[in-house]
Amino acid sequence: MRLATIVLAGVLLFSVNGFAQPPEEGLDTIRVTVTEIMVPVTVQDRDGNTIHGLKPRQFRLYDNGKEQDIQVDATYFPLSMVLAIQGNGAVDAVLPQIKRVGSLIEANLIGEHGEAAVLAFDHRLRVMQDFTTEPGNISEAIKKINTGSSTSRLVDAAYEGIRMLRNRPRNRRKVLILIGETRDNGSEGRLREAMIDAQLANVSIYTVNVSRLVTTLTGEKVPPRPDPIHPTARSMPGNVPATPTTVMQKGNWDGNSANFIPLMVEIFRDVKAIFRDNPMEALTKSTGGQEFSFVKTRGLETAISQLGSEIHTQYIITYNPSNKEEGGFHEIRVTVDHPDARVRTRPGYWLATVN
Repeated sequence: MRLATIVLAGVLLFSVNGFAQPPEEGLDTIRVTVTEIMVPVTVQDRDGNTIHGLKPRQFRLYDNGKEQDIQVDATYFPLSMVLAIQGNGAVDAVLPQIKRVGSLIEANLIGEHGEAAVLAFDHRLRVMQDFTTEPGNISEAIKKINTGSSTSRLVDAAYEGIRMLRNRPRNRRKVLILIGETRDNGSEGRLREAMIDAQLANVSIYTVNVSRLVTTLTGEKVPPRPDPIHPTARSMPGNVPATPTTVMQKGNWDGNSANFIPLMVEIFRDVKAIFRDNPMEALTKSTGGQEFSFVKTRGLETAISQLGSEIHTQYIITYNPSNKEEGGFHEIRVTVDHPDARVRTRPGYWLATVN
């Protein structure tokens, strides 16, 4: 039975820029931003089991350390979902497994009053099915995906899925699910823009990762590119590049949202590319989502069931920030008055400076 979600009054995050009359030359431009933030919250015990039945009064939310004024209702948000599925040569052996679980995706992920769309990506971005509530349409759309080139425009697919969700009605919960390898190959857009756009549109991103070992052994073989760096010019240990793995080893990073914040701020400032090899990790952590993975069909079925369980048992919080004048990154912290609660949510959002 689906848990009734807890919401705070408000809907989506949006911006309104305008003037009562055209500004006169020489006068400062005044930009007004109106913001409401949606914050899905996963609450589990120490064993990873969902904690049901929490009351609104048990939640506290802090924006940049400032507790926010909240009003609480018990209301269900219908779901709008985009399934973005990799369809290039690398997943040729894995795609049949994905096609076989289309009905499971419909039953576990979309839910009552939900709608979904299907997007396939290789060097192209193909909308296989626009948003639909009709049973069976999603399964049929997934079955029509055929593998193409060696390119995998993962970041571009994420950006397109976010764009599709941004245009859905305001009263809907918005989720993007990426199914494919963790690496990007050929995107024109940048990860930074996709992350910011997801936060502005209140989109939660989840991934079902295809094992790179499987795609390496079974995928279409592509001749390796020549190494542009001469061996004598490569850095030796002692000058190790910043990657998610080395950051974790150096700083004891456990991958939770709070410890991810400094890395995300660096991405927003566009000064580091530490998630170049795994953009899925950045997309999920920056929006409060989660990564799942599989090797065989059974693992894929388990991942879909776990993903559906999380999405449909989350507590949904929305609020209107009292500190919108603070530009830059806004850290979100949620606490729950329960002795065994473990909380996961989006770490924050990026807000333009008000001039």
